[in-house]
Amino acid sequence: MEIIPLSYPLNGLSTLSLDKPLSIAIGHFDGVHRGHQNVIRKAVEEAKKADMLSAVLTFDPHPKEVLGQGEQYFRCLTPLDAKSELFAELGVDIVFIMKFNAEFASVAPERFVNDVLKVLRAKQVVVGFDFTFGHRGSGNTEALARFGEPEIAVHVVEPLYENGIKVSSTYVRESLEKGDLELAERLLGRPYEVAGTVVHGDGRGRTIGFPTANLKFDAPFVAPRLGVYAITAWIGGQAYPGVLNHGLKPTFNQQNVQPVMEAHLFDFRQDIYGEQIRVQFRSFIRPEQKFGSVDELVKQIDADSMQARKVAERLSF
Repeated sequence: MEIIPLSYPLNGLSTLSLDKPLSIAIGHFDGVHRGHQNVIRKAVEEAKKADMLSAVLTFDPHPKEVLGQGEQYFRCLTPLDAKSELFAELGVDIVFIMKFNAEFASVAPERFVNDVLKVLRAKQVVVGFDFTFGHRGSGNTEALARFGEPEIAVHVVEPLYENGIKVSSTYVRESLEKGDLELAERLLGRPYEVAGTVVHGDGRGRTIGFPTANLKFDAPFVAPRLGVYAITAWIGGQAYPGVLNHGLKPTFNQQNVQPVMEAHLFDFRQDIYGEQIRVQFRSFIRPEQKFGSVDELVKQIDADSMQARKVAERLSF
């Protein structure tokens, strides 16, 4: 899969060696949830039927972040690298990453079609049913079809529902805020995960018999609610079950601190400081709480680990 950065206006595209027209799925696709996957698969299917290249046109950073429509969009479900990997798994040939800035946000819908899609040789465009584009979101799916005809065929994918609610990035975020990891996994079609580097913590876990890997994020991920989780950690291509605490460690910290993630991996003895780790959240065990003594904390961690091991057994570890 080829990744091609773009900025508006599309200058220098004469160097692109596209020997076929494109079937393009358009969207930010944060989370690449099951609804997004339907849009992207449709673009891939249309490309195969018409002997075209399949492509995704996505935006970075999140348009709502640039437009000041919500600080929460600074934190993402899937950073750009993770999104690209998921696009590749869906069979996409090319990913175009459009730099989203104030200039691009001001582009009128008709100019977007003429100056971007037609320049990219799009012959098929696939979008979600609620897709809007152009200055202040003034373009919709009908406008996309009107401005694109007759060169561009537009396919609109209908919404997908879970529990009677439309599958969306917002729904995924809400499920994580509640600690409903099973719902998040159903919406995404895979476990929710974060990635980062293992860094040194305060070393307290080792002194109480539960050494932990402390995680420093590679990107501003959306974090689930504070609490304890059963997890699967991936290190060097190998999966390890474990238990993770995401929180403020109130038993030891008396003042306000930033939340941290520290994972205890079962039956694990390797030194992994400085190594990359991916953590998949499998099940919420309990909210974070303050204990009256270290002994009480150790007893609870034992109970948490037993529960997380049961989750691992269910997952066939």
